[in-house]
Amino acid sequence: MKNFSLFVTAIMILSILAGCSSNNGGNEGSSDSKADAKKEIKLAYVAWDSEIASTHVVKEVLETKLGYTVEMLQVDAGPMWAGIADGSADAMVAAWLPTTHETYLKENEGKLEDLGPNLDGTKLGLVVPSYMTINSIEDLAGDVGDSVKHTITGIEPGAGLMMKTEAVLEEYGLKENWTLLESSSAAMAQELQKAYDNQEPIVVTGWTPHWKFAKMDLKYLEDPKGVYGEDEQIHTVVRQGLKDDQPEAYAFLDAFNWTPDDMADVMIQIVEGAEPEEAAKAWVEENADKVDAWLK
Repeated sequence: MKNFSLFVTAIMILSILAGCSSNNGGNEGSSDSKADAKKEIKLAYVAWDSEIASTHVVKEVLETKLGYTVEMLQVDAGPMWAGIADGSADAMVAAWLPTTHETYLKENEGKLEDLGPNLDGTKLGLVVPSYMTINSIEDLAGDVGDSVKHTITGIEPGAGLMMKTEAVLEEYGLKENWTLLESSSAAMAQELQKAYDNQEPIVVTGWTPHWKFAKMDLKYLEDPKGVYGEDEQIHTVVRQGLKDDQPEAYAFLDAFNWTPDDMADVMIQIVEGAEPEEAAKAWVEENADKVDAWLK
């Protein structure tokens, strides 16, 4: 009986030790998981073709080159800026400055960090097919209005481009007769392509870089009053504290910089049927030297 008791006691001790070993192993795994979980980045972006391209390229580099898990947050411009400012998102590479997102920058001043431009040579304005005879926003006051039902096909409500276009209608005395139609970037491009294929007149809100200029012969209407401002830049903006929390991701985001032609390569792949992830992956693989320079 005594031997049996000793046997039972030994079994209990072994069980306890095994449990402790298992728990320690579990804690080590949990610690590793927590360490892995810390390599997470939330990227906010607007559903513009240009920002879809750039954000997916950044995602591809963060995931495949730096080992991050990336969450994509597609939102309107206002929530995008607010998300970076309140820390619910980590970064964006979609800040159009100094004009388009000027209001959002002022509203969130001191609450985020601007890492500077990642792309130079952007432009905003009203765009028409080159076969249309008008050349200036001032020409919209003429007969052309009837041919397009006095409608400018716009994009998402709340976009900086839309706010600037509302100001254009006011400044050029078009507010009373013209309508700025809210839609989406994709819907605007579809309407433009449809009108272009049929050689019909249309006026849309447009920006560069965008694939539509590679696919169609288009022109900006002159803006003699300068409401749309001069050529702009796209900036990278991050939440406060990202440099301390994620120094590796911060360094890459700070170094990220490319050209309108680079962006157009990705956009054209997407419009021709590639998924954004596929287009981004292909571009990153084909531009290894540029990507390596960002990571150094």
